[in-house]
Amino acid sequence: MSEDTRIAAPLATALQKKGFDTLTPVQSAVLDPEIGEQDLLVSAQTGSGKTVAFGLALSSTLLDGAPVLPVAEAPHALIIAPTRELALQVKKELEWLYAPAGGQVASCIGGMDMRDERRALDRGPHIVVGTPGRLVDHIHRGSLDMSQLKAIVLDEADEMLNMGFREELEEILESAPEERRTLLFSATVSKPIARLAENYQKDALRLNTITEREQHGDIDYQAVVVAPDDVEKAIINLLLQHDAPNALVFCARREGVNKLTARLNNRGFAVVALSGEFSQKERSNALIAMRDGRARVCVATDVAARGIDLPGLDLVVHADLPSNPETLLHRSGRTGRAGRKGASVVIVPGRARRRAERVLKSAGVSASWGTAPSPEDIRNSLDARILANPVLEDGVTEQESDLVNTLVARFEPYQLAAAFVRLARSGQSLPEDLQDPGDVSAPRERSRDREYDPDRRDRERERPGRSRGPDFEDSAWVALGVGRRQSADPKWLVPMLCKNGGFPRSSIGVINISPNETHVELRPQAADQLMERAGERQIIDKSLFVQRVSGPSETITKSDMPDRGERPRQRRASRDDEEWTTKPARKGPKKPRGPNGEKKRSPKRKPRDS
Repeated sequence: MSEDTRIAAPLATALQKKGFDTLTPVQSAVLDPEIGEQDLLVSAQTGSGKTVAFGLALSSTLLDGAPVLPVAEAPHALIIAPTRELALQVKKELEWLYAPAGGQVASCIGGMDMRDERRALDRGPHIVVGTPGRLVDHIHRGSLDMSQLKAIVLDEADEMLNMGFREELEEILESAPEERRTLLFSATVSKPIARLAENYQKDALRLNTITEREQHGDIDYQAVVVAPDDVEKAIINLLLQHDAPNALVFCARREGVNKLTARLNNRGFAVVALSGEFSQKERSNALIAMRDGRARVCVATDVAARGIDLPGLDLVVHADLPSNPETLLHRSGRTGRAGRKGASVVIVPGRARRRAERVLKSAGVSASWGTAPSPEDIRNSLDARILANPVLEDGVTEQESDLVNTLVARFEPYQLAAAFVRLARSGQSLPEDLQDPGDVSAPRERSRDREYDPDRRDRERERPGRSRGPDFEDSAWVALGVGRRQSADPKWLVPMLCKNGGFPRSSIGVINISPNETHVELRPQAADQLMERAGERQIIDKSLFVQRVSGPSETITKSDMPDRGERPRQRRASRDDEEWTTKPARKGPKKPRGPNGEKKRSPKRKPRDS
């Protein structure tokens, strides 16, 4: 390693044992000799090796040129992380990095037994890694001695502020000695981060190690447009086609995690879930199942998945759209780590197209737009994996030769090949049939300069918001038994037609609204679906009559309306009916009474003066 001269000898030994050939940009940046003992404000992307980076940055402060760390009566360094999983991952990384130097690392995280943590703190660890809430608890109980701290590291400081840990962070920083190093690592340097650095750092050196290539170079971004009802089906088809060793699916809420986990489990996927409602033991078991291969899909919320580092994580799926660019980058940063290639797929329901475009553009991501894999695409991918199976090229061992000769003598080669295909396909979940989501081409740049058209407003009033494409050259027309007099409006007609017909908005062309009826232009397949669901009575949405017509000029006649049957009129009950009953009188407030129980009479009003 070319940077050996800048790395403390014990840490260089640990890096060589781990197989580090070169350092990442953030690791090289913190080893600059001009930094010395300065405070640092570092912009580092998820998956850039920042845990090893601040471990290297602390070496000069903790070792001070010595080959091993001295015995510690109290911790010398404190690492603060936003979540339990990230804290445990940081602890694991620092343990092997400081092992040659005799470093002892302890953790203080929520969900663990505080008595065990207190005993670990009493053994004199050099470094303590914890989450903000649990660290504050130990400070209040006096089990965490902050008097000998030489350095504090805030890992993913932006996320800790987003999670509402500002007060806890300020209390921890104010409890530490004033003469210390403070290192802030954050993906973004927002105003709250800058304010925190200004209040608790001294002349901090700003290091920006995020580059466009580092964020997106090893990640293939894809935007998959689906019909609103096909989100879960699209995820199933994506998982089948990619067949990644580990896949991570993000949901916005816990309810979504539970629902999708149950759906995937029913379809035969080896799946685990991660959300804030799970205990630490359940979350740890889920990660262990992913690492040892018992599970291949993890469905998680954003907070629960913070800091997860899974080997072979080649696919990240956004079941719910990220709320902002930072969330998109943090989620996607779980894959494409340490030089590995990965894919980040954003599921885009048709109605959320523009919001997805804004998030991708704000994140500086160029995504390829398309549709979810079809059943045919999945079958082709599976066939390609069967043909590329290495067992087809491996030689026959002595232990297999007898059975192989017996099979060849008893069965034809064609039958043996068919048996191999059946075995390879056994246990595979069946793909889902998806609806046509409509136009999925990449978004075009919208120009503000538009030629004046006096009739544009009238045409846009008739259309649901999309221009006619080439598929409308051979369109079909339907007429609805509702018009302007019944308050017909595209705002509710378009979603009603899409829901009842099972097609996207792009399948609707021109909408002509007359006083008593409405003519709608549809793609031929959409018209067939709508009429099939309308049934013989030609009724949609419980009471709306629909009829196929030759064009916008053909009208609906009363003879075309189906016989819906006469509704029996409810006859008002009379006193002659045997079953007639009167309603009980409503009880009002009791009238006031006097001291002996007599009723009080209301005072007579005085006559008005004429």
